[in-house]
Order: sequence, then C-alpha cells, then structure tokens
Amino acid sequence: MIKMTEYEKRRKQLMQKIGSKGIVILPSTPAARRNSDCEYIYRPHSDLYYLTGFEEPETVLILAPKRTDGEFILFNRTRDRAREIWDGHRAGQTGACDVYGADQSFSISELEKMLPELLEGREEIHYALGNDKVFDQTLLDALTKARGKVRSGLNAPMVLMDITETLHEMRLIKSPAEIALMRKAAEISAQAHIRAMKFCKPGMNEYQLEAEIVHEFQRNGARHCAYSSIVGSGANTCVLHYINNDQVIKNGDLILVDAGSEYHCYASDITRTFPANGKFSTEQRAIYELVLKSQLAGIKAARAGAAFPVMQNAIVKIITQGLIDLGILKGRLDELIAKEAYFPFYMHKSGHWLGLDVHDVGRYKVNGKWRTLQPGMVLTVEPGIYISADIPGVHKKWHNIGVRIEDDIVITAKGNDILSKNVPKQIADIEALMA
Repeated sequence: MIKMTEYEKRRKQLMQKIGSKGIVILPSTPAARRNSDCEYIYRPHSDLYYLTGFEEPETVLILAPKRTDGEFILFNRTRDRAREIWDGHRAGQTGACDVYGADQSFSISELEKMLPELLEGREEIHYALGNDKVFDQTLLDALTKARGKVRSGLNAPMVLMDITETLHEMRLIKSPAEIALMRKAAEISAQAHIRAMKFCKPGMNEYQLEAEIVHEFQRNGARHCAYSSIVGSGANTCVLHYINNDQVIKNGDLILVDAGSEYHCYASDITRTFPANGKFSTEQRAIYELVLKSQLAGIKAARAGAAFPVMQNAIVKIITQGLIDLGILKGRLDELIAKEAYFPFYMHKSGHWLGLDVHDVGRYKVNGKWRTLQPGMVLTVEPGIYISADIPGVHKKWHNIGVRIEDDIVITAKGNDILSKNVPKQIADIEALMA
C-alpha cells in the first residue's frame, strides 16, 4: 500500500511545479451506466488517485498553493445513511480530512458556488480541458463569474494551462512503493497464466479459460482485471485486441492469452502463447522460438540511458532475419527492414509504459527526440508474429499462427528487473507444465 505521506509529497511537488499563482483542478471520472439501472464497478481517475488515493466518484480535487485556509481541498459526497445502505460507506467531509489528509473538504453540491471564489487571485488554471465536457462547462462558468468581479478590484485567471504534461511526467517515474504494487500485480498475473496453461485443453471455450484467469486474480487479492483479457485460439491469435473470447478451442490450436491483474489500481500486462494440446507443432515451434529470441534481445537492450526505440530495433532485426530464414520473406535484411517488409507479420511497437493505466502516461518523444530510459520507468516488452490466412504468398502451413510474448520490466541503474519473470516462456518449460 502507498502511505498517505507519499500522496502528500506528490501534491507538494506538483504545487511547486505550477507555482504559487496557479491552481490545479482535477475532477473524478463520472460513474458509468452498464444498462438501464446498473452501473459499472467504479474505478477512480488515475490522475486524481495518484495525488490522493481517494476512490469515490463525484469528487473534485483542488490544489491552491499558499492558500491561507489550506492548499489541499476536496469536494466530495456527504455522508448519507439512506444512500450508504444501498451503495456503501462514504468518507464524507470528516473522512476526507482525517483519512486522506485534505486541509478542507466540502460537499460536492457546494462546488459551483465556491469555485469562482477559489479562482479569485489566481493567474493560471491548471486543468485537463476536453476530458469531461460537462465539467469543462462548470469550470468555464466559474471563470466567467470570477472575471466578472474585475471591476471590484479582484483578479481572476487569464491563462488556462493543460495540467497533463506536468502531472504525467511525475507519474512516469515510479516510486519504490509503486513498483512494489506492480510487482505484486505481476506475481498474481503470473499465477493466473500458469493456471491457464494447466487447465487448458481442446474442447474448452475461450471464456472458460478466461474464467480460470479471473479466478486466480481474485483468489490472490486482485479484485479487477487491468484491461479486458484476450484469450484467442487458432485464427483469433492473429487478432491483436480480440476480446470476444467465445470460440471453442480446437486440438492443434495455439492459445494467445494477454491478461493482467490490477492491484490497488496498478496494472500488470502479460502475454503468453501456448499449444492447446500441450505440444507445439513444428511450425508453431519455429515461430515461437523466433518471437522469444527477439523478446529476450529487446529486454536485454532496455537499459538506463538507451533511447526508447532500442528495443524495437533489436526486435525488428531478429524477426526479419528469422522470417527470411523460414522462407516467409525473401530479400536482403537491410532492404527488407528499410521498407518494413515485416509489417504484415509484426505490426505493432515493442512495448509501452505501464503504471496506473495499462497504457500508462508519459511522452515517448521529448522535443522531437526519443526519450531515454531512466531508472524507475516501467514498461512492457512484447514482440509478436501474426500470420493470418489472408496474407498473400505465405504457405498455408504457417496460417493462423499468432504468437506474442510480453513481460513487464522496471528499468534499474544496472539494467532492468523483469516483474513477470515467474511465468514460463521457454518451450520446454511450457510443455512440461502442460503435461
């Protein structure tokens, strides 16, 4: 768990970055309806959670540096026994202050009245305009009211600045406490992938295998999936974001499982590919070994000081040469890479940032140049080869072989640490486990 002192440190760091004349405004994500009268399980907005640890809907965070009555203000739901009987406990204003460290807390119903006053005397509003159109209008109305008092000698903000860049740069480097949570998420996910390999057999439905994965997540303390699990068999292994998971697994199929648990709002993201019957065919083995070789090279290249594309470059070189060796591509290696001849088979990048969001925040380029990796960054390394039956000129023995291998790594001063290392990925280990 992350201590409240760490959230406090983050808020102070953000306020130092924006300066004493600015004000930060972050609304929570609105609750979403699943059908006529049922809502999805609520998940807080990652930015607001990063700064507070607060998980309730109908919340607005305000940071007002140097404010006399307190810099950290929460507008949140009031205690309401009638609603709490139906929906569960609320922190209320007392809880927001006593548990979460707010200097002041007010009912969310007071926001529209109080917001213009909070803007007075500030020069800059730091806010992510465009994410929530309803709240955008609330803020603009408050700004109009605040500016309407200028003849009374009161100043109001004249600048609206996007908070995203500043806040997301903070989120990009993970603290030891964050890494510990992500390590736990990866460990739970590892057990789920192992369970999937053990339970898989031809004749199952893909969603039945998904059920085993979710069972293992929740059995080990991860209430939620970090994203919709991908459990694709046969031709479905070649669909990158296949989430229907509703087909029968056939003997001879490969199974591609891309599934990660979320632990205290922190994500894991792991992919493994294995044979439904426990034995790789000759062609499946050849493609799998090629993807694994490229992934190991990508992980080895991911070190502090290296530019982000170093992983992709290593992966592309190995995959392209491997496809030449297998007779799937023809030509010179450098020429094939230059014209991206590998793209019909490997059409995505080597990985992405990982954190509170599965595709976590943070720029990949800074001032037009690729970012260099730094200790504390967490990312995935996930090459793949997908040979769908509709790619022209490819022998049918390769058709419907889709392989992706994905691990989560944290960059360290000495190289990297594989958070998801407990999931088998060598062919001998997978076959032994499934046997």
